[in-house]
This record gives sequence, C-alpha cells and structure tokens, in this order.
Amino acid sequence: MSADYSSGAPGAAVSVGDNVPGVPGGRRVPDVGNNDSGGGRTFAAPARHPVWRAAGLLGFSPLGVVVVIVCLPLLMLVDNEYWIKTLTTALMYGALAMAFDFTSGYIGIVNFGFAAFMGLGAYVTGCLCWHLGWSPWQGLVPAVFAAAVLGLLLGLLTIRLGGIFAACMTWFAAMAMLSATSNWVSLTRGATGLTIPLLFKSAANFPYLVTMLVMALVSYLVLSLFVRSKAGLAFQAIGQDQEAASISGVDSNYYKVMNFTISCAFAGFVGWFCAHYVGVLTPQVLHTRATVEIMVISYIGGRGSLWGGLVAALIIIPTMEQVKSIQALSEIMELRLLLYGLLMILVMIYYPGGLSELFKTVVRRVGLGGWAVAYKK
Repeated sequence: MSADYSSGAPGAAVSVGDNVPGVPGGRRVPDVGNNDSGGGRTFAAPARHPVWRAAGLLGFSPLGVVVVIVCLPLLMLVDNEYWIKTLTTALMYGALAMAFDFTSGYIGIVNFGFAAFMGLGAYVTGCLCWHLGWSPWQGLVPAVFAAAVLGLLLGLLTIRLGGIFAACMTWFAAMAMLSATSNWVSLTRGATGLTIPLLFKSAANFPYLVTMLVMALVSYLVLSLFVRSKAGLAFQAIGQDQEAASISGVDSNYYKVMNFTISCAFAGFVGWFCAHYVGVLTPQVLHTRATVEIMVISYIGGRGSLWGGLVAALIIIPTMEQVKSIQALSEIMELRLLLYGLLMILVMIYYPGGLSELFKTVVRRVGLGGWAVAYKK
C-alpha cells in the first residue's frame, strides 16, 4: 500500500513506513488502512522535542508525562486522612506490583515468595532499630541490601530450574522465612510483634503519602531504565523464548538472576517503608496472602507493562477499602481474596492484556497512538 504525501515534489509517492522529509523527527508514514481509530481523526505524534526525548529515556511517553503532570497536583490536594492513608497503601502495593511484574512480566518467573522479601527488608530495619537503636533512615540501605543478597542466593539456586519449579522453590523459601520470624522470638519477638519507630514524628499521613509517591516514581524510573537497556532486551528475549535467546548468545541464567535480584531489592525497599509506616511488625507481613494480592494487582495491570500495576493498585485498593466499609460484606471472612480471585479470572478470560492493553487500545481508537509511545532516542 502507498499514499501520496507532499515531500517537496508534487505528486511524489511515499510508501507506508518511509521517512517523510520535513516531518519533525522523521516520523514514518502511518498505515491509514490499518488505522485502529475506526476511520476517525488521528492526531499526529508530537515532534521529538528534547523534553519528550528526556522523558522517553526515563520510560515516559508524551501522554504519560501529561497524565503525571495532571494527576500529581490532584493527589496533593487530598486533605482527608482516611483517603491519604488509602492512597499511601495503594502506592505501596503499586510499587510492589511493578517490582513483581519486572520478574513475571519479563522473564516469565512467578515469585510466589515475593512478600517474604518485602518482609525481610521490614524485619532487617526493624531489628536494627529495636536492638541497636538505629534511626529509620539508617535502616534503608541494610534492608534493601539484605533483600537483594537473599534474592541473589535464591536466584543462583533456583532460577535455572525455571517454570513451576522455580515458583515452588521461592514459595518454600518464603515459608521458611515465615517460620523463622515466628519462632526466633529473641530476635523478632514472634507473634507478639516488633514495635519500631515511625518514619516521621508527625501523626499526619501526608508526609508518608509524599514519601511513598517519590518511592513509587523512583521504582518505576529505575525499573524502566533497566527494561529499556541492553539487559532489558535480554529479559524480553528470555521471557518470549529462552531457548531461542540462548541460541542467540544470551546468557539466560545470568540475566534471570540479575532480574530476580533487582526485583527482590525493590521488595526490600518497599518493605523498609512499610515497617516504619505501620510501626508494628508481625510474621504475617511475610505471608503468601500478601503475595497473592500483589500478583493479582500486577496481572490486572498488565504483564510486562510496569506502570499497569501502579494504575491497577490506585483503582483496586481504594475499591477494596470501600467494600470493607459495607457492614454486610465486612463479616465475610477473607472477602478481599475472593474478590481478587474473581477479578483475576475475569481478566484472564476476557482481557488477558490487562489495563495496560485496554489503555493502549483506547488510545489508538481515539487517534492518540503516537502520543503513547516513549521516544528511545
């Protein structure tokens, strides 16, 4: 298929996919016949301005930058303590979902022990504060480091197994850590709970919201930089076909362990915040139940999207909080997990791509497809 575009010479024929002289950034000619907008108006992609290029290097499309600029002030305007706390929790789950998706969505390994790494980061900083009198901020690096090291060791032992075997091994490791925190009373105080200092002396939740928002953005930026790097190409190749990637010269074990270690480090990162936000740690923070919630949010957001898990958390967590407020439903034990399971089934059957794929479809339909692509150069 070809189309006639003015390229300096009247009537010059330009094929689909060719660069058009004079078009900012040398964008390619769109395939009008395959326009997903249903024949409606298609808005041209923005010119490759240095601002969009810089945003693209950080993993943000022009449309993503606009959404962030619009939404951030709205979050800052929330002044109800209940909603501030709910949004803080949603951002925390969103950051965890992004870290979980970094492994499950790119190398195809489901870490059923993911919450245990978050719990490890929480307990490391908690024990340092309780036993050694450290401040919360001093416990940040040890918490992240401990989760990363354990992720590295577990990755070296299990990741090469692949598939369900690696998933089961991570779950077994999580059960072992749960048992250790429950029974090592002299260190963790077991089910009694470990009381640790809060991150801020203020009783207000707003400082925690701002801190968690910054942590979520940092998590996305760092993970996105990895995805868009040479290592990210290796991750995607392994996730699509590990044998083909290995034949092409990709050291699959090396990149899988790298990916797993980074994911666990970010779990410890969020675990540090969780510890000093809640103030009391019990072994339940390592429970598989938390992993299930994170996994469902990640899958509903869309595998391999990173940002999808964050958006899903900002929708699902407040919704679940409203469900809990309904007296008739609050009496049903573990209703939250039942709803998570139902949502998971519906997404897998009717829209496997999750919210991220739905968003891309809607954007293409309204003719903003060019605005939703992050520039790489």
